[in-house]
Parts: sequence; structure tokens; C-alpha cells
Amino acid sequence: MLRNTPALRLSRRDAEDLLLMYADRRDSEYEIVMVTARLLAELATGEPGVLHRILPRVLPWALYLPAEDFELMVTDFVNAAAAAAELGNVVPLAHRLVTWKHTAEVHADPDLYEAVTRPIEDAGPVPMPK
Repeated sequence: MLRNTPALRLSRRDAEDLLLMYADRRDSEYEIVMVTARLLAELATGEPGVLHRILPRVLPWALYLPAEDFELMVTDFVNAAAAAAELGNVVPLAHRLVTWKHTAEVHADPDLYEAVTRPIEDAGPVPMPK
């Protein structure tokens, strides 16, 4: 059965789901991710501005970032991709992408942006818990 499907997800009630797949498939997928991360890092050092043109096509939500945040996201993404390739761990890179996507979501919604950027009233000292 597993030969006919890339992976089998085992859903568990009280814990995180597990994924059952052949090791050679996982190794192949992992190698592609690592090569892609290295390629991205090399692209960043090549022609000036190439990532600035490509990333909005790959990550359309990046268009909602203000110019300054977009610059920070490009630099952060490239550095995180290079580190992921070096460490052999893409989890921190995925986390960074989710964080930047949430930042773009806030900028895309004026009501949400206002809610998270308005000053918070000082309610005074907070008493120590008993």
C-alpha cells in the first residue's frame, strides 16, 4: 500500500500526527530542500535585486509588507535559508516564513493593524499574585 502513496499519515488523538514513508523518499525530498536552500543563498549573492523581483512571485503575501520590512524579510530569509542548509534543518526557516507571513497579514488588514499598533493604556501597577 505504501509503495503507491508518498506517505501515510497516522492521526493520533493525544499526540502529534506521525508520517510513515520510505527512508529513501524522505532522503530525496530532504536533499531537494537543502539544494533549494543553498541555491537561494547563492542567488542572493549574485545579481543585485534578483530576490526582490522573485520573492513576491513566490510569496505573494510579501507585497503587503512595507518596503523596510520587505528588505528585512529578504535578508532574514536568505540568512535563514543558508543556515538551514548548513545545519540540515529547515524547521527554523519554516518558522521564519510563517512569522513574516503573519506580519504581512497584519499590514494587509487596516483594522488589525490599528488594533495591534495603538497605544495601550497604562492600568497602573500590577499587584503581586498571592
